[in-house]
Amino acid sequence: MKRIRRWGPGLLLVSPSIVLIAVFVYGLIGWNIKVSLSNWRQAQPSSGYAGLRAYRDLFHDPAWTLDLRHILIFTVVFIVGTLFVGWSLAFLLDKGVKGEGFFRAVYLFPMAVSFIASGIVWRWLMNPAPGDRETGLNAVFDHAGLHFLANQWYLGQNWGMAAMAMPAIWALSGYIMALFLAGFRGVPEELREAARMDGASEYRVYRHVVFPHLRPVTLSALIILGHISIKVFDLIVAVGGKQLITQVPAVYMWIQIYDAQDYAKGAAIATLLLIGISVLIIPYLVFTVRSERNA
Repeated sequence: MKRIRRWGPGLLLVSPSIVLIAVFVYGLIGWNIKVSLSNWRQAQPSSGYAGLRAYRDLFHDPAWTLDLRHILIFTVVFIVGTLFVGWSLAFLLDKGVKGEGFFRAVYLFPMAVSFIASGIVWRWLMNPAPGDRETGLNAVFDHAGLHFLANQWYLGQNWGMAAMAMPAIWALSGYIMALFLAGFRGVPEELREAARMDGASEYRVYRHVVFPHLRPVTLSALIILGHISIKVFDLIVAVGGKQLITQVPAVYMWIQIYDAQDYAKGAAIATLLLIGISVLIIPYLVFTVRSERNA
């Protein structure tokens, strides 16, 4: 009875949130999995059970294999590029510059712009049109006499998805900069001074004192960027539309559900995306909980 009196008011307070999460998060996840295992392959609903047929069809689909290759290239370039740019900006700000507040605002501004808006601008910047119709970066290269740098950007056969990652790097680098800058500023100045008094050079101070403290920040950045890249949709559509050459799993899911009306296949793609994100997030959550318990 005492436990009920102790936990009752708090449980009653959060019960609406628990119900909403149970219905609109886990309930819809369960319904999506159910659809992926059904025979709902057309506009007319079907309750027939088909097992893993949609998943088997998916992995025998050349378009899905191409989508996986695209998202792999996009993810690698996006994560490496964003971490490098964000870390570099944070390192420069940590060294101390005049007008630091202004630069922080400038670097963070792209994050305030939606992927749709920034994608439209970058579509113009990376316009692959040749000749007199050149605009954006290709036009700049042409006027600067750097014709060899002009290319097809996101329409390129080999590295088109690498170019597609450029707008995402531009949009998220400021956020990663803020994470790393907080990590730099979180290192006690006493540790740096102690290392300098022991004769350590500035390189060794950062190598052996500062950088080890950035591991949790780096892990958090990897998780955040990884799950963003796996489910990226709006940026791809804004820049390249629904072309096969720029297609990724989230775009293919949209095509299967709303264009082809193959709901089982679309639900299977959504389930696989959820599994991919869970593979990233769940180990991170377990690691975080264990770290807090050991602290």
